[in-house]
Amino acid sequence: MKLVRHGEAGRERPGLIDAAGVLRDLSGVIPDVTGATLAPATLERLAALDSQTLPAVDGSPRLGPCVGQVGKFLCIGLNYSDHAAETGASVPPEPVLFTKATSAIIGPNDTVRIPRGSTKTDWEVELGIVIGTAAKYVSEDEAPQHIAGYCLINDVSERAYQLERHGTWDKGKGCDTFGPVGPWLVTADEVGDPTALAMWLAVNGRRFQDGSTATMVYKPAFLVSYLSQFMTLHPGDLISTGTPPGVGMGQKPPVYLKAGDVMTLGIEKLGEQRQQVVAD
Repeated sequence: MKLVRHGEAGRERPGLIDAAGVLRDLSGVIPDVTGATLAPATLERLAALDSQTLPAVDGSPRLGPCVGQVGKFLCIGLNYSDHAAETGASVPPEPVLFTKATSAIIGPNDTVRIPRGSTKTDWEVELGIVIGTAAKYVSEDEAPQHIAGYCLINDVSERAYQLERHGTWDKGKGCDTFGPVGPWLVTADEVGDPTALAMWLAVNGRRFQDGSTATMVYKPAFLVSYLSQFMTLHPGDLISTGTPPGVGMGQKPPVYLKAGDVMTLGIEKLGEQRQQVVAD
C-alpha cells in the first residue's frame, strides 16, 4: 500500500495510490497520515478498503511529505561501505547518529533553498524508515514489527557547515528545505526486502549516484534495534539510513549545488522526487 499526503503545504489531506496509479482521497477514513494512523490495525483496515469506492483526486496536486507531524528525524552517517570509501573515511564500528530538524521536512517535489553563505550544498539519496509502533529496547528480530514502511529521502547537506564549522554535523544537515520526504510511504509488506533496492540521483540530468541498499552496512532492522537502546522510537518517527557513493563532495573535483540546478532521484518501489534549487 502506498500512502500519500496531498494538497498545499500545511493543509495536506491523506490519500493512497491505487493499483492503477490513481490518487484516492482518504479524508473520509483517516484524518491524516501521521504516527497516530500508522498502527498495524489501522494499516490493516486501510489495506482492506475497496480503493475504487474512494474519491479520485482530480489533476496533479502537490504531494506533501508522506508522513506528517514527525517527532524525530534521525539519520545515520557513513552507512554504505562504498560511500565511506569515497569520502576517505573508514566504516564506523557502530552507526553514526545525527539528527535533522523536523523543520527541514518538505514535500518530494518542493523547492530546495540554498542557505545564505552556503558554498558546499550537497545531495544524498537515502532509504527512509517510518516507525509504526513504539520501540524501546527491542531486539533485531523484534524490530521489523515496529516498522510501518519505507520512503525516499533526499538528505540535503551543507558540507562546510557540517564539517568545517566545528561541533556536530547537525548544523549542516537541518537547514530549511533540507529534508524532502516522499512521494509515498510504502508499507513494509509491499516493499519486501529493503536491503536489495536500486537507488539513484541525478543533477541536471547527469547521474551522480547509482547504487543499491545492498551495500548498506547496518541494515534497517539492526538500526531500529540499535536506536531503541538509546531512546524510544515513536510512531511517525523517521530514520534516514545513509547514502551510496556519488555525492558532490566525493567528485574530483567536488561538485556542489547552485541556484537553477534540478535534482531528480529515486529508489526502486519507493517512487521518485524532483527538486528545483534556488538561493535563499
